[in-house]
Amino acid sequence: MKFSEIVVKESIVADIKVETKEEAIRRMVSSLRTTGQVSADNEESIVAAILKREELGSTGIGNGIAVPHTKHPSVNGLVATIAVSREGVDFSSLDGDDVFILFLLISPPDRPGDHLRALETISRHLRNENFCSFLKQAKTAEDVMELLREADQDEL
Repeated sequence: MKFSEIVVKESIVADIKVETKEEAIRRMVSSLRTTGQVSADNEESIVAAILKREELGSTGIGNGIAVPHTKHPSVNGLVATIAVSREGVDFSSLDGDDVFILFLLISPPDRPGDHLRALETISRHLRNENFCSFLKQAKTAEDVMELLREADQDEL
């Protein structure tokens, strides 16, 4: 699975300015709504589903990275966005550190295999220190997309 297949360029938030996990999740879901990937009618229930998933355990996986995700019946296919925080966000991460890179993934409930493959793709690339370093330095959505294209082609 490739980032270019699931990440919506227009929804990328290259410099998110939030202080809490909930604000970050709301801002990212809102960016997907403004690009038409999720409907306004479903926005709040998607946020609630992601927050409910966070109650099971933080998706702040350490090293300044979080991957909030959920399955939701309102989406027809996998949809993802990325946010980069310059200041860091308290995400109750496993290592206790702030998060600077956030990947948000929403999948249809009837495609669990695709959901897992997308999470695996995200986590595999996020283990690459060069990829993470370049992402943290990205200034625009285009910068982020270029890095994703390079990652898709294993150029990092």
